[in-house]
Amino acid sequence: MVEQRYEDGSRLVAGCIPFRYVNSDKDGNSESGKVIQVLMISSSSGPGLLFPKGGWENDETVREAAAREAVEEAGVRGILMDFLGNYEFKSKSHQDEFSPEGLCKAAMYALYVKEELATWPEHETRTRKWLTIEEAVESCRHPWMKDALVEGFCKWHKEKMVKGEEITGEH
Repeated sequence: MVEQRYEDGSRLVAGCIPFRYVNSDKDGNSESGKVIQVLMISSSSGPGLLFPKGGWENDETVREAAAREAVEEAGVRGILMDFLGNYEFKSKSHQDEFSPEGLCKAAMYALYVKEELATWPEHETRTRKWLTIEEAVESCRHPWMKDALVEGFCKWHKEKMVKGEEITGEH
């Protein structure tokens, strides 16, 4: 049995916000000609969309856990980029002796998607959907994920753009 990590009564979780760039419509609504999209997945326990995330296990780094969850839940691989922040939430499905309140702390990262797998461990129970930032904000099932998107990812992405940093490692 692989052990989950806990800290101060919270289950430690790792996840990511997978993203890509697509060419914008011909109406020129983007200066660079590219629009950012984020990948969300269906929830196995109800309506609304999620970002891939799951328990951080004892035998892996938090970055390895975030990358593993992206493959397991969303079927994507790529370049795990910067840390976006820690987000706390309560989980109804993960209340146990170590976290009786179901408290979780999620370390979220940006993941630049390089590959979409045709099949992945949870492909029979989850669908994935590429959305614009605006659509993703509307579709987020959990308030903390909306915070991770708006306060974490969007601010991080804007700072990169302002600095003119190459996000994807490609030109």
